[in-house]
Amino acid sequence: MTGEQDMPPRRSDRTRAAILAAARERFAADGYAKATIRAIAAQAGIDPAMVMRYYGSKEKLLAAAADFGLELPDLTRLAPAARTAALVQHLLDLCERNDTMIALLRVAATQEAAAERARFLVANQIEPLIALIEPDPEQVHRRAGLLATQMMGLALTRYVLELPAVVSMTAGELAAWLGPAIEHYLTGRPGTARRPHTSGSPHR
Repeated sequence: MTGEQDMPPRRSDRTRAAILAAARERFAADGYAKATIRAIAAQAGIDPAMVMRYYGSKEKLLAAAADFGLELPDLTRLAPAARTAALVQHLLDLCERNDTMIALLRVAATQEAAAERARFLVANQIEPLIALIEPDPEQVHRRAGLLATQMMGLALTRYVLELPAVVSMTAGELAAWLGPAIEHYLTGRPGTARRPHTSGSPHR
């Protein structure tokens, strides 16, 4: 009796997992606009109506498929000079192994569910990171938002817009260029940002 009663939840979990796995693959391979509910359902081996039953719409499915952790490094364990390099390298590694994040960035400007998911990531994963080094809750909120302008902006220009100048830079070069701004958002105060180092190339 207990086993029979337990079967529906397990079957439901398996179905949801299959849908999400198929959605991540299709969004990454086809892009949000071209990925269809029918194609996602076919890859998951279920009827398209089941996808709609569980997730309601394609944009809600993307938001669910983008339920991943940023796995940000603990900045309290790093010297200030090493923070930027660690954050930039981590972001590049994350984008290159997680196509769902790129799909989320692609549609967040026009799809509210995706935008809400991006805001959730800032509030629930970037803000706790900032709170480790900033005691003022109001400043945590601001610093996290400003840090997101750099990190999400970097991901957008490198992996979505594919601006040649940004694509061609190594992680070390990007960290050298973005370092003053990122460190300022972490610990600086308004109007006190350092000027970038200009005596020689920051690339090496």
